[in-house]
Parts: sequence; structure tokens; C-alpha cells
Amino acid sequence: MVFEPRSSRSLLQRRSSVSNAIQAGLDGIAVTGVAWYLIYDQFGYITSDYVIMLLLLIGALAVIYDHYAIYRSNVGLSVKAFRLFKAWSATFCFLVVIAFLTKQSETYSRLLVVQLFVIGYIVQLFLHVAMRELQKRFTAHARLDNALIIGNGDLANFLYQKISNNPWFGERVMGCIWVDQEEGPEREAQQDAKQRLPVLGSIADLDEIIAQHGIRTVYLVTPLGGSAVIQDVYLKLLDKCIAVNWVPDIFSLRLINHSVREIAGIPVLTLSETPLTGTSLFLKNLEDRVLAALILLCASPVLLAVALIIKFDSPGPVFFRQDRTGWTGESFRIWKFRSMHVHQPENGVVEQAQRNDKRLTRVGAFIRRTSLDELPQLFNVLTGDMSLVGPRPHALQHDTLYSQDIVDYFARHNIKPGMTGLAQVRGYRGETKDIEQMIQRVNSDIEYINNWSLWLDFVILVRTVNAFTGKQAY
Repeated sequence: MVFEPRSSRSLLQRRSSVSNAIQAGLDGIAVTGVAWYLIYDQFGYITSDYVIMLLLLIGALAVIYDHYAIYRSNVGLSVKAFRLFKAWSATFCFLVVIAFLTKQSETYSRLLVVQLFVIGYIVQLFLHVAMRELQKRFTAHARLDNALIIGNGDLANFLYQKISNNPWFGERVMGCIWVDQEEGPEREAQQDAKQRLPVLGSIADLDEIIAQHGIRTVYLVTPLGGSAVIQDVYLKLLDKCIAVNWVPDIFSLRLINHSVREIAGIPVLTLSETPLTGTSLFLKNLEDRVLAALILLCASPVLLAVALIIKFDSPGPVFFRQDRTGWTGESFRIWKFRSMHVHQPENGVVEQAQRNDKRLTRVGAFIRRTSLDELPQLFNVLTGDMSLVGPRPHALQHDTLYSQDIVDYFARHNIKPGMTGLAQVRGYRGETKDIEQMIQRVNSDIEYINNWSLWLDFVILVRTVNAFTGKQAY
């Protein structure tokens, strides 16, 4: 039997808002007005080149602001201001790139462009603050719809807090009802006293609670195995003309770069996925290849000097090579400068380097302390096995060891391993004497995967200079 969607309409629909549409319109008018005024103030007339610039600016504004969810998220003023700044900056970066690629950068006044960037941002920020205040005043006198949460747990309480603390959401959560009657009293006692979600009863009292509180909206907050409850409750609510929202409780799982998308109109909830797909993979590879080539070019005299010193300091090869686990679990051979005397692992067990390790050579102690031993990994970056930034690859034996105690350990392999990473700049590098230290490292690695961006890579690279010569470098 072939499944066909029951409607040609996509199940994933973006909720529209009058206030958001007004805000977007005001931003477009403000940017156009500021640009028009600056052009006339400086030249006295507007040329076709500046008309093209304005059209590109408005078009880029629509696409980039949508990507940053400027009009689709209710966040605090400081977060909104920063997000607006990033989106506005990205728009101008796009215009600058287009101008250079078309060799038209000399056509435009640099002073005008800078003025437009600064004044345009200030005007937009003022409009967003003004709109926020108008919304607050309007919703303060507006009638709120009573809402009910069916379910329990951290996600239900989180949803309650977000709706209750959002004055322009237009809803008032009256409380929740328990799906499992036996859990009610015990779980209710565990609720946070400051933001406790009021418990109105159990699922058996649903009809009475809806009538008593005049419920107009219901949120079904259920665990992954609660599909039977959803079907029964939904059919009951269908006859009451109540808005029904399903909030699947997936957050008890370790989510890796999670997202929502659609396939032929069918909503697909992605729980685990690499962030390196499509354009993101291209940009990450471009970043790695260009920067690694530049660093290698600048550091080539240092590489040569370190190689010669190692060769004369102790017998053995200049480079140390070892199998490590890479992206998607595939193994590769990592390159490092040899920092230890040639030896065989005792009983076949690979030991981590320790402070004042007796296996270190005189040169080895120095290059490990300054992280010069890591420089040959630039070749791993150029071949595509590694990235400049990402989770540090561990020895295969250590992967096997730590994965036995850390359930989601291998989730860190959902992105290319790196020469440096978020865990390293936070100080979680070097020897891990207990499992808690490795858990902190894994948590940082997964946080990096969930928040990956070129900007985050840049920040980590800058912070690496200090981190790789700090107390944990040995």
C-alpha cells in the first residue's frame, strides 16, 4: 500500500502575524528612506547604480532576515538587538562581495555605505523597540485565550514558563492534566515552587476541566511512546472546536543538530544529523583549505626547524602517525611531530601523555608545551581528513574505552575532527584522569556540533592561541 498525503497542502506551514508583517514593512521602508536621504544629501540625485544597490539590499534583507528568524521569534531585547546586528551585517557582507565580484566597488561612496550601515541599524533597532512596546500595551488590554497542557515533566513546565512570560503570545495557561494518574501526586511535589505548573486533574477529568476553565487551546506534551494517548485525546477534542498543538517530548534524548523539514509535504523531525551538508560543507572545506594553506606557508620555516631538531635530538622518525576515528566513524592516520622516545605500549595499551611524562624527549617536552607537535596536522586538514576546528580525535583504544561509560560518546563524530575545538579552548585538553573530565569534553564537542558556524570557528581559532600555551599544555 502506497502512502499518499491526504491534502495537497504542505503540513509544514509558517504562522503569519500582522505585527511581524508590519515590522518587516517598516524595516524595508526605513532602510529605503535612509538610503535615499543619504544619496540625495551627498550627490543631489540618484543614479541607476544606487537604484541597483537598493534593490539588492532589499532583496538580501528579505532572505537573510528570514534566515536569522528576525520576524519569527520572540526573544529578549538584548538578544533581538544582537541578532538584528548579525543579520544586518550579513546583508552588507553580501553586498560587498557582490560589488567586488562585479568589479563595481569603486562606483559607490564608502562614506555613504558606512553611514547607511550605522544609521540603518539604529533606525531599525528603534522601530523594533517601538513595536515591542506597542505590542505590550495592546496585549495588556487584549482578551487572552485560556490554554491547557496535557502532559507533565520538564518540557511541559518549560512550555508553561515561556507562554506565561510572553505577554504578546495571546494565551494564558490555566494548568496541566496528568496523563498517568499514578504519577500525579509524586510529580506535583517535584515541581519548581517559583514556576510550578498548576495540576488541574487527570486525563479522566478532561471534559470537565475544559468546560470549567473555558479552554480554547490545548498543548499535547507527550513522550515518544505516547502516540496512543494523542489519538484518543485528539478525537475527543476534535468535536469541541479547540485548537490542538502537539509538542513531542524529544528533549530527553541527546539531540545532534536537530531540525524540522518536510518530504513531499510530510513533516520530518530530524533528531541527529551532521551540520556539514550542502553549502555548509562547501564553506567548511573552503575555510579549512584556504586557512590551512596560508598557515602552512607561513609556518614552513618553523616546521623545517622543528623537524631538524627532533632528528638530531633522539633516534627515531620525525613524525608520529597513529590511527584515529574521524568523521562518520571512518578511521584515518593522524600526523604529529614525534615528542616521545620510540617505545612499544605496555600490554598493548595506549596511555595518554601525562605531566612530567618520562617518555618525553627534551625537544618533545617543549613542542608539546607550545603545541608545535600539532602543526603537521595541517596536512590532514589539506587532505580532508581533519578540520582546523572540531572535536579532537582520540586514539582508537580510548574511543572504545570511553564509549562504554558515555552513552552518546560517538555523537562527537558527526562532524570532522579538528586541530582545536570548543573543548580545548575551555581547558578540557590533555590528560583525562577521570570520566567526568571526558564527559565535559564530549558535552563541549556536541555543543559545538549543535551550534556550528563559520563565526564560531573563527572565535575558537582566536581563543586557541591562549589555550594551547596554557596550564593544560604538556
